[in-house]
This record gives sequence, structure tokens and C-alpha cells, in this order.
Amino acid sequence: MKITQVTSKEQWEKVYQLRKEVFVDEQGVHIEDEFDQHDDDPNTIHILLKTDNSPAATGRLRFVNQQGKLERICVHSRFRKHGLGKEIVLALEKIVRDKGLNAVYLHGQTQAEKFYHKLGYETKSESFLEDGIPHYVMMKKWDKGD
Repeated sequence: MKITQVTSKEQWEKVYQLRKEVFVDEQGVHIEDEFDQHDDDPNTIHILLKTDNSPAATGRLRFVNQQGKLERICVHSRFRKHGLGKEIVLALEKIVRDKGLNAVYLHGQTQAEKFYHKLGYETKSESFLEDGIPHYVMMKKWDKGD
């Protein structure tokens, strides 16, 4: 397993394909909703996890109001139930910590709420629809020294 920050067109194409397969093909999100202006923002960080040299998981990170915002976290169906989602979240959190920030939040699908709770996230909102899928705002904070 290897996690890298996306810096090349070839890597971005793998991220694009993963997100298209998971969010558009599996979950029915409209393609124009899945890919947005933040994908092209130079301040947005994308990471890609490969296992056995196959793209397996991805996630994106933006910085909003002095917090990290984790987005577009997904794992290809062939690689689920192997802890790769956790690895993506932890890698994104490490980037936030390395920037000296002490909080992250995300819009987690309601079906993934228990997954995020296990990683220390708290549910901070009522359920709301995003791209036709129920979500919660979820947050995690730590002491700056952690």
C-alpha cells in the first residue's frame, strides 16, 4: 500500500476514474456535481492510495476557516473492508496537523457515521441532503501538541 499526493496528470486521471466509479456510477451522483471548481484549485490537496499498484482509494483536502475539510473520500468496491478508508482519513489528518491546525470536518454520508465515530469524529448536525444523499457534518479536534 502506498499513499501519494497527486501531482501529475496521470495520477489525477486515476483519482477521476475512482471517484467516477464510486460516486457517479455506484451512488448516482451527477457527474457535474461530483467534479467542481475545487478540483482545479492549486490549494486543494488530492491523495491517492494504491495497493498492488492498483488505484484503490482517494480523498481530497481543502482548508476552510483555519480547519481542514476532508472531501471526496472513497474506496473502490474491490478494496473495501481492508481499512483503506481509514488510511485515507489518517493521511489527510496528518497533512492538517503538519500545517499546525487542530481541527478537521467533513460532510459524511449517514451510512458512514459509525466509521467516522470510530476515528474520533463527532456528529455536529442533523441529517441533510447533498447530491441527493443524506449526510452529517462531522468534526474532529485535537490539542495542537498531539
